[in-house]
Amino acid sequence: MKVKNNLRILMAKHKMNIQDVHEKTGLSRTTISKLYNEESTTIAFETISKLCKLFDCDVDDLLYLEKEEGKEE
Repeated sequence: MKVKNNLRILMAKHKMNIQDVHEKTGLSRTTISKLYNEESTTIAFETISKLCKLFDCDVDDLLYLEKEEGKEE
């Protein structure tokens, strides 16, 4: 399984761009951009906490597991 995120969807829903998220959370633009573009390989608990607080959501609204095709679980 692969961990994926809904940051792009949450940002669209709240009409925010990367700069908005950066200013409101203090997270680096690089961190936000990597998550937005699904390029991150890790995510810090602090990052999850700040994003969930900003979007007033639970962790499972931000992150989810996606089955990898062709792999048995």
